[in-house]
Amino acid sequence: MAASVQPLTHTVEETAKLFRLGRNRTYEAIAAGEIPSIRIGTRILVPRAALDLLLQNGAPGRGLGHANAEAA
Repeated sequence: MAASVQPLTHTVEETAKLFRLGRNRTYEAIAAGEIPSIRIGTRILVPRAALDLLLQNGAPGRGLGHANAEAA
């Protein structure tokens, strides 16, 4: 049986499903630079490798392992 090939990029909608976010919130996160993306013509794509790094390292300045304002 052939192994399934994973795509190199995800659409905004696919990324939203992966992160369990709404479509609009995903677009906002992309616009804010929280989710890396590339634009090809009018399409916005999210590289799978960038998502993997994001999940491993977390968004800069956010999430667990980062100091928050209450700790200061």
